Parts: sequence; structure tokens; C-alpha cells
Amino acid sequence: MINKQNPIMIWLSFVVRMILFAVGLMWPAGTFIWWEAWVLVGLWSIYGVATTTYLLRNEPALLVERLKLVPLHKDQKVWDKVLMLLFFIVGIGLYLLPGFDVMRYAWSEPLPLWIRITAMFVHVPCFVLLIWIMRENTYLSQVVKIDKDRVHKVISTGPYAYVRHPMYTVTIILLFAVPLALGSQLTLILSLFLTMLLIVRTYLEDHTLHTELEGYSKYAKQTVYRLIPGIW
Repeated sequence: MINKQNPIMIWLSFVVRMILFAVGLMWPAGTFIWWEAWVLVGLWSIYGVATTTYLLRNEPALLVERLKLVPLHKDQKVWDKVLMLLFFIVGIGLYLLPGFDVMRYAWSEPLPLWIRITAMFVHVPCFVLLIWIMRENTYLSQVVKIDKDRVHKVISTGPYAYVRHPMYTVTIILLFAVPLALGSQLTLILSLFLTMLLIVRTYLEDHTLHTELEGYSKYAKQTVYRLIPGIW
């Protein structure tokens, strides 16, 4: 585990992750001359710096939780381990496949420029929302659990006043924004699969919170939608 009192190790971890992110995009492409990928690396780097800076100052425990590489925990429910292991494995393909698809082998026709640019701009409000979500909910974890050590309680403010799982809502948008920004039609298949995994996880997590987190059932009556206001 990364020591929350050691910002040097946290920043080093962040740098290594961004390098791996860039390599994951560029190596399959077989070239470093891919401006869409570099824009994406730049966007995620800016978001990472902003998030790490904020959490280091205000919520170091949450930062440590979010920096865990593999979303698995010994006390995690079996169904969540299966879902997150699948999500982790397929999620790697979300970054590897576009380079093969668009740049190296041209398996599918690149998406129009206006779609790629729009998807890049979509990242910005998504990043703002993610920071807002983390500011409101300091119990965010990569695994489904009730954080008794930090006296886990229901959060009903900010984005949580509109949907019960706003983090998943934004994540689903980004699952499509990434391949769209890179112009890869083929990778959208992975986006659909990952979205289905998140929908299943949302349903199961919501049931867990109903049964294990005090006050959640009352909150669910006030905020009736899980992911999309007016729909579900």
C-alpha cells in the first residue's frame, strides 16, 4: 500500500501510471506520431495532477484507496471480485485496441474528425464532475464495501442528490469518450461490454447498500434514480 504520508511515492506512482498509459496507446499504434492519443494523455495528465493535488491536501485516505492498481480486496464480495477482475482485464483492451485498430492495421474506418474532437471536449466536464463527486463522497472505494473504519454514512449532497451512483454515470460516459476521441469504432464493442458490467455492478451494489448501510433505503426513496435521471 502507498503510504498516505509519503507524497513523493504518490507522485511517483502517478508518473509511472501516465507513462504506462502513453505506452499502452502508442505501442499498439507502432508510432508516436498520433496527435489524438497525445491529446488524451495530456487531458488525463491534467486531471490526474488536479485530483492528486486536491486529495493530497484534503483527503489522503481517499487518494490511497483510488490509487490501488487492481480493484480487489480480501473482504470483497465474490460477485464484485468477478466483475472487477473482468472489468480490469477488458479495460486494458480499451487502451490497447485503438492503436491496432486505427493506426497499425486499419481494421475499421477512423471516425470523423468532428466526433473525435467532440469526444475530447466531453472529457473536461466529466473530469470536473469526478472531482466534485470525490469532494462530496470521501468513502469512494474501488471495491463494494461498507467502510466501518471511517464510519461510512450515506451521502446525499451534490451529484448524489440527482442519482445514487454518479461515479458510474460519469465512468460510462468516459468509456465511450476514450475510443471515440481516438477514432476507433471497433473499441466501442469493449465499451458496451464494460458498460454492461457497470450496470450489473450498480444493481448489486445498490442492493448491498440497501441491506448493509444504515439510512440508505430512506435516501433511495428521495433519490430514486441509480444512474440516469428520469430513466433508471
